[in-house]
Amino acid sequence: MANYFRITAYHPTEDVGMIVDSNGKFEKLWQFSAFLVSKGFKILAVGNETKFSEGNIPKAEESDKLFLRACMKGNPEQNGSVIEVNGKSYEMKT
Repeated sequence: MANYFRITAYHPTEDVGMIVDSNGKFEKLWQFSAFLVSKGFKILAVGNETKFSEGNIPKAEESDKLFLRACMKGNPEQNGSVIEVNGKSYEMKT
């Protein structure tokens, strides 16, 4: 079974926000986060599949690729536990 992770990130230089999923590319969540940080992204929210609800973004199939689920110009919006990027949203569980 693959490790399913979701990260919301913001790239300040490019002024781009995104929600990106990994379903099998990384063994640990910190590896996924470190990869995005190495590309200049600031991590805003992270979680494995037990830490978030799918919202209106269905889970991606298992793959060694990353899945860009949503992107936008600017910083992603977070309203409490709900994170939204360009009309796509999910909720972090507490």
